[in-house]
Amino acid sequence: MIPRGVRYALSGISWPVYVLLYTPLALVAYYSFSPAPNSTGHSLHAYNILLHDGAVGAALQRSLILAFGSAITSTVLGTLLGYGLCRFRNANAKGFLAHMPSLIIYTPIIMPSLVFGISELIFFNFVHNATGFLSAGLGTMVIAHITFQVPYVALTVFARLSGLDPYLFEASYDLYANGVKSFFYLIVPVVQPAIIGGFLLGITLSIDDFTISFFTSGPGSVTLPIYIYGAIARKGISPEINALGTLMIGTIIALALVHFFITRHRERAGQLAARGKIA
Repeated sequence: MIPRGVRYALSGISWPVYVLLYTPLALVAYYSFSPAPNSTGHSLHAYNILLHDGAVGAALQRSLILAFGSAITSTVLGTLLGYGLCRFRNANAKGFLAHMPSLIIYTPIIMPSLVFGISELIFFNFVHNATGFLSAGLGTMVIAHITFQVPYVALTVFARLSGLDPYLFEASYDLYANGVKSFFYLIVPVVQPAIIGGFLLGITLSIDDFTISFFTSGPGSVTLPIYIYGAIARKGISPEINALGTLMIGTIIALALVHFFITRHRERAGQLAARGKIA
């Protein structure tokens, strides 16, 4: 049992951190309900302006296309990458080769987004000048988002698979399951929570991203983060920007809650199934 003094000390450290984390978000939400011109009290005036702003609607549509398109693709590729790194790595590898899977997954994650965005911009410009393809726009943004989302999904799936008993694969082969059947009937059901978590994480990362989107976007591919940056640069922070930020915060919180309840439901279902088998 943790001593009472240690618990008080940890609480004294954690609560100021919580305040620093969530007070700015609460202030954004508070100022989004600013009164309408020539009126007092809180109102939904800023949200009403957003609903009738065509530029915001277009930016939202592009953000959703970018988020779901990149998340679906990165979930598929990241799942395959995580499975391949776990299942087919060389157990006898030493030195640099032994750490190669970790380097493949972690390097894009720890790389600064500014460096990543600039490198993507240089790559797309090189390809476009050489072939005429991949001009800056929504397509290049989708490719860039897939590139930085895949390692997150692969890491989630890899961590899940690393905890499995390796003899499960041999048991599936003993039951006459080939590689494809073993993947779909053994691996996918086991790592399904990790796959769902990676998919929701990909959507969150895509909606939240600004730096990489800024460097890979074109004139007609303005997403919500880029729109917010441009609006602040033109006229400063307005109630409409606070309202838009509040909606984005609410969306991310909703996705996190969905992932939490899905994972919790599956854990409880697994525990009940295990108890039923024991009984």
